[in-house]
Amino acid sequence: MPDTSAISPVTVSLSGGLILDRDDFSMPPGAATELQNFEPSIQGGYRRLTGSAKFDSNQVDSSNKILGVKIFNSGVLAAAGNVLKFSTGTGWGSSIATRTSAGRYKFDDFNFTNTLKVIMVDDVNNAATYDGSTYTLLNATGAPSDPASVAIFRDHAFFAGMSTNPQEIVFSAPFDEASFSAANGAGSIKVDTNIVALKVFRDALFIFGKDKIYQLQGTSIADWQIVPVTRVLGCSDGFSVQEIGGDLLFLSPDGLRTIAATTRIGDVELGTVSKPIQKRIQDIGFDNVTSVIVRNKSQYRLFYPTTGGTAADSRGILATLKRTPQGLGYEFADIKGLKPSAADSGFISNTEYIIEGGYDGYVRRQESGDTFDGDNVVAVYRSPDLSLGDTGLRKLMQRVILNYEVEGTVSAQLRVRYDSDSRDTPQPTFFDIASPGGIAIYGSSSSTYGNAVYDSSGAPIFRRAIEGSGFLIAVRVNHDSSDNPFTLHSYQLEFTLGGRR
Repeated sequence: MPDTSAISPVTVSLSGGLILDRDDFSMPPGAATELQNFEPSIQGGYRRLTGSAKFDSNQVDSSNKILGVKIFNSGVLAAAGNVLKFSTGTGWGSSIATRTSAGRYKFDDFNFTNTLKVIMVDDVNNAATYDGSTYTLLNATGAPSDPASVAIFRDHAFFAGMSTNPQEIVFSAPFDEASFSAANGAGSIKVDTNIVALKVFRDALFIFGKDKIYQLQGTSIADWQIVPVTRVLGCSDGFSVQEIGGDLLFLSPDGLRTIAATTRIGDVELGTVSKPIQKRIQDIGFDNVTSVIVRNKSQYRLFYPTTGGTAADSRGILATLKRTPQGLGYEFADIKGLKPSAADSGFISNTEYIIEGGYDGYVRRQESGDTFDGDNVVAVYRSPDLSLGDTGLRKLMQRVILNYEVEGTVSAQLRVRYDSDSRDTPQPTFFDIASPGGIAIYGSSSSTYGNAVYDSSGAPIFRRAIEGSGFLIAVRVNHDSSDNPFTLHSYQLEFTLGGRR
């Protein structure tokens, strides 16, 4: 018989991210059944997302959404409606060029003649370049009229996604993005799939089609060859393709996939990395997909907002690439409250910028501030239902202890729930977690004894006696404020054993 008088402590370290494809009893205890606006951190635990703030206080266009953004020359290039503008954060100025109202933009950098340029396509206009002062439309004889994808590879500019031939790739002459003469080394290539994206990776040009993926290998036009990556699946949206962790991540009809896994296995089922959140993948509408990389966090963010919805209701998926005892793998979370129509990341003065264009004509910087441009960051963590060793024994709860890390003032709520929130089981009230963000001093006005207690390392530990009992126990943390980010590291449940049901 178990000793019903002895207090049993169980400590749960938080890791594993959001998991939706398993029942609670087969999940790692530290994983989450809800994880909204908490990011699985490469340092461990779940950290509430940093906010977002306007990159420039002015709109690019007051009447149109942002169609494309690109970090370039210590600032941001942004397109909206029929205008193309540049800003370093202090005003967008006059339009660099007036273009026919376009589709969504794609960009790439290149330097053929000791001058850094950005090349852009938009699915409507001819491609164009900009070097910080001069805008040039690429309209020479043979130039593709309305490309939707672009990449610089082996000193050629490659274009794809033309309306007249969606299976064709047109490339410029070497070291000359404006020449399309075959005599100068330009040409075209055809594949048997409608092309949605071009991406240079591992000395090859990857060609993402709707139902197939190829790569162009070789050092020059003399030895180029098209090599199949897979003929059994393609890319659902070209704006989902990103390089991360020495691999290419993209959205396919069956989920998020990596090129390495696809190349290695060549199988539809085994290459999918998003299996833990497949229920979310099924919710994605493929009309407004936008993605971006946060390099210093090894993080991929995929947004799929509805056109008519508000920013507060808009959703996305966050995937952190982490090293685990089993090797590299992704941990996932939900994003709610960000609504980008375009996104890019890169470095300005050695600082990483995560830029998003909005449906309201503003450009914002993610990873900036404590709110989503003035709106509270609504964050939720919920554990699986934990049996704590035996589903048939009642647990008489004594105390809950939360180990967390603050970055300033924090207010949140912790709830312990019994038996899957059963109405037949009395549920304890929620507890306020309030941390002053500095050293907690017993008896001071900024600290409450038993609420924020600091250990020898300075990390706050929240301790509360709790009442009630249940066969299954779950822990939930709610946060809805403009406070600073904080990280949940672990929690401990202390209980005695009751009778068997």
